[in-house]
Order: sequence, then C-alpha cells, then structure tokens
Amino acid sequence: MAKYLLFCLILIQFACKKNEQELPLEATVAEDLSSYVEIASIGLGGLGAAEIAAFDPTTNKLFSVNNSAVNKIDVIDLSIPAAPKVLASISMQPYGGFVNSLDVNGGKLAAAIEATNKQAPGKVVIFDTKTLRPLKTIVVGALPDHIIYSKNGKFIITANEGEPNDSYTDDPNGSVSIINVDNGYTVSTIDFAGFASKVGELSAKGFRVFGPGLNISKDVEPEYSTISEDGNTAWVTLQENNAIAEVDIRSATIKWIYPLGFKNYGIQGNNVDMSDRDSKISFSTYPVFGVYMPDAIVNLRFNGKTYLLTANEGDAREYAGFTEIKRLNQVILDPTAFPNAAELLADPVLGRLNITTTLGDKDKDGDFEEIYSLGSRSFSIWDASTGVQVWDSKDQLDREAFTLGLYDDARSDDKGAEPEAITLGRVGSKTIAIIGLERADAFAIYDITSPLQPVFVKMYKTGDAPEGLLFIPASKSPIQQSLIIVSSENDGFIKIYKANKQ
Repeated sequence: MAKYLLFCLILIQFACKKNEQELPLEATVAEDLSSYVEIASIGLGGLGAAEIAAFDPTTNKLFSVNNSAVNKIDVIDLSIPAAPKVLASISMQPYGGFVNSLDVNGGKLAAAIEATNKQAPGKVVIFDTKTLRPLKTIVVGALPDHIIYSKNGKFIITANEGEPNDSYTDDPNGSVSIINVDNGYTVSTIDFAGFASKVGELSAKGFRVFGPGLNISKDVEPEYSTISEDGNTAWVTLQENNAIAEVDIRSATIKWIYPLGFKNYGIQGNNVDMSDRDSKISFSTYPVFGVYMPDAIVNLRFNGKTYLLTANEGDAREYAGFTEIKRLNQVILDPTAFPNAAELLADPVLGRLNITTTLGDKDKDGDFEEIYSLGSRSFSIWDASTGVQVWDSKDQLDREAFTLGLYDDARSDDKGAEPEAITLGRVGSKTIAIIGLERADAFAIYDITSPLQPVFVKMYKTGDAPEGLLFIPASKSPIQQSLIIVSSENDGFIKIYKANKQ
C-alpha cells in the first residue's frame, strides 16, 4: 500500500510539474485585468530616450535603452514602482553604436549593440546587474536587433537584421547568433544560405526575397526571436520577408522557414480604413491584401502544443538605392482585374494607400492585378509546428483604438494602429497577451488562457509611440503585484501600470 501511495504521489508531482511548465501559475495574487492604471511615469529625455527595458528581480533595477543625445543604458531603481528614480547610466561609447535590445537572466544584463558602421558585425556585452561592470564582450552578426536569454540562462540568441547601407552597395548577411553561456560565451552565427534552393517553393507561399540581387543570404532580415520553454528551439521573425524561421539551438542550424501568406481585406471582419484624406474614420472591405510582416514574437505552450504569437507591424525597404513603396495612385491597375480602377484610385478611397511594388504585378506587364499593403493591423497566433495561422485579431485593434479616440487617421494609408510589440504575462490563473500599438499610443490586453479563443479585455493609453513592453509577474515584482512597463520612443517616457487586487 505504501509503495502504491508513493507511486501516486510521484504521478501527481509529475502532472503538476508538466502543467507548470506549460502554464506556470501566479496564484499568489488575483488581479482585475481590466483595472490596470498608470502609477508612475519617468522621462529619460526626448526622441529615442526610452525604447526597450529589462528588469532584474535580484536588484529591483530596471535597465532602459537610451539612444537620444548619448548612447547609454539608464539604470532605474524600481524598488518603489510608484516612485522610480535613475540611479546611474552605462555609457555605450566604448562598444559601438545604438543599443537595440536588452535582456536579463541570473543577475546578468545582456545588451545587443550595433556597430558604428551598421553593416559591420555587432556586439553583445554582458554586465553585472549589481556592479554594472562589463563581464564579457561577444562579436555577433551585423545589426543585432533583438536579444533574448533562454529561461535556463544557458543560451543567448540575437536576431541580426543585417540591413544594407542607404545606397544598397553594402548589404551584410542577415543572421542569427547563438551564444553558449556555459561554454565561456562561445558564439555560432548562422545565416540562410542553405535555403537558396528553396526560394521558389517558399515564395509561392508568401516568403519574400526581393532586394537587389535576389540573394537570400543578404535579403533575409531577422527582427525578433523567442525561445521554447526547454531552451532547445528558437523562432525568429523575418519581418521584411514575411516569414518565421525555426532554429535548433543546440546544433546551431536553421530547421525551416514558415512563410506567413497574406491577409484578405476583402472579407468582412478584416475591415480597414485605408485613406487619410476621406475626412472620417470608416472601416470597410477593400480588394487589398496585407503582408503580415511581424515584428515581435512570443511563444506559449498549451495542451502539449507550442503556439507563436506575433505583432504584425509591417515594414518597408526605403533606401536611396532601392525602395519598394509607392502610393496606389502612382501605379497602374490592371483594367480587367479592377474595372472600377478610377474609383479606387481616388484619394478618399485607396489612392493614398502605401503599397509594395514587389507584389501584385503577376504577369510582369507593368500594371497590377493585385494590391498588397504592409502589415496586417492585427496580432496573430500560429501553430509552431506547421506555421499555420490558428487565430487573428482581424480588425479589432483598429476598432478598439477608434472607440477610445486613439485611432490616428493620418496612419490609415499606412499601417493603422500599427501593432509592433507583444509580450505574455500570467495573472493568477489567467494567461494574457499584451500588444503595443505604436501609432495608437496604446496597449491592448487579451485573455489567452485558451490560445485558440482569445478574448479582448481592455485597451490602455500610453506615451507617444510605445516601442517596448515588459510584464513583471507578481512573484518577481517589488510589491508582489504584477506590473506592466511601457517604453515610448517618441517622448522618452517610461510608464508603469498596476492592476487592482480582486
């Protein structure tokens, strides 16, 4: 009997551990998801002074990228979240150019820093969060745009965008750098050359290789990454290319590229306002496709499956040496595909819409049979094993921003509310997704406890152009309550939000 009871206990512990891995509980405090309110705001300068932040629970320090007058990382005391104060700054002058991303694990801050010459290899610098002293400098690929630790702290991943110079005469490879922390911070930087033979197959599903030379190694531009709970797999957004790459961390190989396809704005529920010259905000359907082109990405384990959540911002290549963007009224629409072209090309309809000229001219005769705009004005959930979309917020983010009086009609011709950032949180028994809307100056909370059936909770106003979102769970918070921290790049403010206890 004793052996049987012991066996049952082991099974129960295993089940609990499995559940915790997939959906870790924050049951110490119950909070009202619709009651977050701003409790503090701290200005760090002007444009570019507050972009991305990372929190160290061992010291209660918040680290914030400040790329305004002087490139630095501001160190903020968050011991009393309602009264944050700047303690110090870490100069980035010895290391290169702008800081693009931060992450913290085990008392060590990792900073992704681009070179002064953006096309040259970048750096990752590790700092001690207590002393602020540099511990290690690691060379990575060109323009490391996002950095993340695996949850066990054994690996650091950087998504290296590898943008070209303005004349497009120097275009470094886009790449992913994998840093093995336990092995003395050794680094493996991998690119996408191995997929050259797959370009046709992938492009047929919505993958984009379109820059000068059509060289996949140079054309792919990794933007943002997320790492699985077990630390074995990373998923990286290839924003301009409209895809997500799956990376095997331990073997340092890119396993596959998942093209994301296109969003049909001709379907009810995907309604949009696509004119900034119609003197109104009115959502309707149009014969236009959106190219998802996600920026931020996170992953969630649920019922034995992994799902990827993306903020589908959209981004264009606009350089002196190459640009893909034109207003719709600057191109010719195929008269067979668009018999009402004259009506569509009017400024109050679609004439002002920014489109990509790299898609839509299907027969290469100079006129367009289809119209493709940038981004999808939504966030999406994808099956990580197949890349298939399982859910999309459709037109809800734009509509909710409009309801609150936050929708910027001047961006109707471009990307609407422009979802750029996304992060996950756990509040009591609820899992939430928080989506930052750069042009609506807001963030939205969704209850994604069941990720196949997300439920909109509420939208909140932020500072000007929120760039970074950070969720601090109650278990790591200085006040044992969850905090949402928003960094806004246009006004240089960090705002801190707290919910009411239930």
